[in-house]
Amino acid sequence: MQPLRPPRTITRRSFLAWAAILAPMPAIVRRAHAASILEIQNDPATLHALADTVLPSALGTAGIANAVRDFTDWGAGYHEGAEVVHGYGTSRLRTLGPTPLTRWTSQLADLNARAQSAHQKRFSALARAQREAIVRTALQEQRLDRMPNVADANHVAVALVAHFYDSPAATDLCYEAQIGKQTCRPLAAQARKPLPMMKLSER
Repeated sequence: MQPLRPPRTITRRSFLAWAAILAPMPAIVRRAHAASILEIQNDPATLHALADTVLPSALGTAGIANAVRDFTDWGAGYHEGAEVVHGYGTSRLRTLGPTPLTRWTSQLADLNARAQSAHQKRFSALARAQREAIVRTALQEQRLDRMPNVADANHVAVALVAHFYDSPAATDLCYEAQIGKQTCRPLAAQARKPLPMMKLSER
């Protein structure tokens, strides 16, 4: 195989195109991932409006904000190729695949485009019922017969739901009790029944 050489007649555009061929793929992926994180941080309203649309209303404003923050932190900490804990009953090690944030940011932009087309407003400015209709349409071609792992979710709306329902907050909300999934409690507290959520302020 002949080594790659720059074009004989070189211009700035042709040089950049040639250099892009030589750029390490991991570096390109890292740049795309960082750009996606920045895009979400620069437009938090769309992601927050989507969370308010697909997550349980019982969370309230503060709960929705916490869920969005945790999801954003998860995305910022995503590293392709990182080793993940193997599943129960198997010793097969797995690693994280390509970042899903690049397609998720495109889908957030698509929600805004749909909102502008249907209502001449951004997605975050719509009423909840209008947002729900847009999300349902966007998910029509998605496979929704099971809850995927967060990173495997094909759509950002599904990823938000999958991330929340894997959280301690979702378990507490489901049982209406302060169970504290994935947290450590002292041995003396193991036999104590979890307190109801309404009594959290009394602890």
